[in-house]
Amino acid sequence: MNADNSPRQQPTPSAQATQPTQGWLETIASFKHPRVITMLFLGFSAGVPILLIFSSLGLWLREAGVERSAVTFFSWAALGYSFKFVWAPLVDKLPIPFLTRWLGRRRSWMILSQLSIIIAILWMGMTNPLASENSLTMMALAAVLLGFSSATQDVVIDAYRIESADSDLQAMMSSTYIAGYRIGMLVAGAGALYLASYFGSAKESYSYEAWQWTYVIMSGVMLVGIITTLIIPEPTRQRDDNAKHNASEYLRFLLLFALAVLAFIATFYFSSESVKSAKSILTDTFSNKHLASFMIETLRLSFAVIIAWGVAKLVVYSGIVKQSMLNDTYVAPVNDFFSRYGLNLAILLLVLIGLYRISDIVLGVIANVFYQDLGFTKIEIANVVKTFGLFMTIAGGFLGGLLSVRFGVMKILFLGAALSAATNILFMVLANAGHDLTMLYIVISADNLSAGLASAAFIAFLSKLTNISFTAVQYAIFSSLMTLLPKILGGYSGSMVDSMGYPNFFMFTAILGIPVLVLILVAGKRFE
Repeated sequence: MNADNSPRQQPTPSAQATQPTQGWLETIASFKHPRVITMLFLGFSAGVPILLIFSSLGLWLREAGVERSAVTFFSWAALGYSFKFVWAPLVDKLPIPFLTRWLGRRRSWMILSQLSIIIAILWMGMTNPLASENSLTMMALAAVLLGFSSATQDVVIDAYRIESADSDLQAMMSSTYIAGYRIGMLVAGAGALYLASYFGSAKESYSYEAWQWTYVIMSGVMLVGIITTLIIPEPTRQRDDNAKHNASEYLRFLLLFALAVLAFIATFYFSSESVKSAKSILTDTFSNKHLASFMIETLRLSFAVIIAWGVAKLVVYSGIVKQSMLNDTYVAPVNDFFSRYGLNLAILLLVLIGLYRISDIVLGVIANVFYQDLGFTKIEIANVVKTFGLFMTIAGGFLGGLLSVRFGVMKILFLGAALSAATNILFMVLANAGHDLTMLYIVISADNLSAGLASAAFIAFLSKLTNISFTAVQYAIFSSLMTLLPKILGGYSGSMVDSMGYPNFFMFTAILGIPVLVLILVAGKRFE
């Protein structure tokens, strides 16, 4: 590991382990710090959009009569969260005309992403999924925009959080961020279900207008984020590199990104017919439609990434964009991470990051459909899963933050991973119990408490791995890697349930958590 004494350098985990721990009263008092309170409202703004892509949208489409497998495929619209590291450098470097001069680098991108989120939610609300053959396509495009915009907001909020306070406050800020995030999810989850029911939509009597007004109201809820962004100050702990490149260079760099994205989209568009034929051939070969689809779509994604990368290289080779700018933007943050931790430990950390949340994310994609299939009503789901579950998650988040400060992040990471995997087995019990409210309360209590604890520790862990010189890019890479594989697998959760049933599926998700425990033990020894 390189010994970098720069004041912007984040201390390594091993260095932080030598710092004295705070007392319980001092730790609890940290929750009153203005930066910690700020994260409550920014967390709320970040938590609203995600369920409008996942569970609330899933229930809407199921009420409209869309097949279960198609509903879970919509979760791929949120893959923007997993690929946000691609455009995170633009968020980190690119100034926005007028807004950056007025609000600063971080808050200008916050406002832009929040306005884009509002537009995407309104677009979804104005799209009737049953109006025409293209309605689901339009809904998917709106969901993709929402995922892209929300992921961009996450990039900026993460950078703001890390830059606005020292490492000793990060665990507390993670806790209040999770609390705000879960409150936002409550509003977009339970709140959306209450509103849709109030406006007259039910499984037996679907009403598009009810869901339309629900999504319009959800777009108005995002004003909380906009108001917060306008009130809070810009963080001072930033690397000031605006003078390194002029406006023309930034515009050309934006052109490179746009051309690469267009190449990626074009590859998907023009390969659609070939993909259909290949899926048909492989389905006959393997006698497994889902396996054939997974293999072809993985190859399709890989090919599209290669084409986009090739276009970017051509633009750089032509001289339109300087190689040095590309290196500063994408290469330097990666090199910094590997130089600080060494190749072996860096790879171990990246694998741990990529697998840590796999158990609960894969299960979470199908969870609301599962409750609905067991016969729970929207109101019951809203009361137990969304409302009661919120308080359990917040409790778990605060507990995770306190324990991480007192006992160290790695120990609480292990505890959170073990509990998250173990609680998935409780869903097997619920599947056999059927429509049992008492059992649902037990399952949600255990699952959400463990998820909140694990999330708080994990966010603090990622924050400590991040160098302040490359805040947005490195944290975006970490958090993107965290969700990439789980969300790809989650997109097939509906198909897996169709083929193996709910109990076996839940056991499968619990087993996925075992390798994570081994990785944490190995990583913990390497840190020491």
